Amino acid sequence: MRRIGYGLILVMMAAVLVRADDERNRARYDKHKEDPVLKQMSEDNKKAAAERQKETTAIRERQKEEKEAERQERRALVSDLSGVTPPGSVAEFEAPFHFAPVRQHLTGSCWSFSATSFFEAEIFRLTGKKIKLSEIWTVYYEFLEKSRRFIRERGASYVSHGSEFTSVLKIWDSYGMVPAAAYPGLPEGKTRHDHSALMDELEAYLDMVKAKDMWDEDDNLRHVALILDKYLGPPPREFTYNGRQWTPRQFLAEATGLHMDDYHAVMSTLYFPFYTCQELRAPDNWWHCDDFINLPLDEWYATLQAALAGGYTAVLGGDVSEPGKLGMADVAFVPTFDIPAAHIDQSAREYRMVNKSTTDDHAIHAVGHTRVGDFDWYLIKDSGSSATWGQYEGYYLFRDDYVRLKMLFFAVHKDALADILPRLEAAAVE
Repeated sequence: MRRIGYGLILVMMAAVLVRADDERNRARYDKHKEDPVLKQMSEDNKKAAAERQKETTAIRERQKEEKEAERQERRALVSDLSGVTPPGSVAEFEAPFHFAPVRQHLTGSCWSFSATSFFEAEIFRLTGKKIKLSEIWTVYYEFLEKSRRFIRERGASYVSHGSEFTSVLKIWDSYGMVPAAAYPGLPEGKTRHDHSALMDELEAYLDMVKAKDMWDEDDNLRHVALILDKYLGPPPREFTYNGRQWTPRQFLAEATGLHMDDYHAVMSTLYFPFYTCQELRAPDNWWHCDDFINLPLDEWYATLQAALAGGYTAVLGGDVSEPGKLGMADVAFVPTFDIPAAHIDQSAREYRMVNKSTTDDHAIHAVGHTRVGDFDWYLIKDSGSSATWGQYEGYYLFRDDYVRLKMLFFAVHKDALADILPRLEAAAVE
């Protein structure tokens, strides 16, 4: 009886629960109700934003047109050619062998193009071989080494397009060299060098590394190499040249006849004692090379002149943003409204270096020398764009006053410094 009572109670409770379930609220979906006032306010805000954007776009377009008009009207201070008598043609120069000029296009790699051209001429002078070398091989490893220093200095190091001749010596000594055919340094389908996107991506990556304090050199350099491979192509570990397999280091040592220790850069500045080796104080000397031989201006220039007259060629580095450098006329000289040639001395040169009117903004290859009237003239092979504006495709004619006032250094083979190096050694002993 008691068990049946409990059973009836359970049944009755279940019935009550079922009835309660039948009477509870049910969930359903209904159409969303928008408040008409708020909707109108939102639409008004969108219209106002569109009007503001339209107005902003119009302003930006006007500013763009103004900048373009300003660019079109922009003028540069230049000199006329009154009293300037350059050589009649490049044929007047007895220039040693060198390959035809190569444009660097949208890169800041004049330092590599000039040094590569110089060493091509040196290979022929030393061995009689005509070997076209790769300019971008050096650029690849220069970017890698700049990034390495940036990482080791925790971001307090220069990373940009520019560099110096002495860095080429260091890169080749470490990595060797390859012919141009083995490493053109151009993405597939491209025929012109353009390092704009490469520099943007490399700087963005290194900035991120610095911002996040992610200093892992091996990992960082692997990522840098991926960026360089993307834009320049992976450099070869081995290649075929004249029917033989070479490594880059073998090629430099055995095929070229070059020895990196045989080359020196020479500058002239009052900042350091003469007849000593010092640092060229310029941002492009990013690794602070202090192997630049410092000479008095007169001796500096006489040494360069003798080298060119003696059949050597030389790399020059200095300033090319002057009113006397005229691309359409293929000449560079110092106008009298700047300073008369007779007044160019060590102090005048130094003054321009200190006030930054002379900077290290371009590197070129001096391949010939001649004399016209009272002036020496130098045939300059130039990878920059303005060298293609005149009648001498890829060449300039530099007058001696421009060289003495505006060129910061030159680089030559040690034999062209035979009278200088013993004095340097004697000064070091003292």
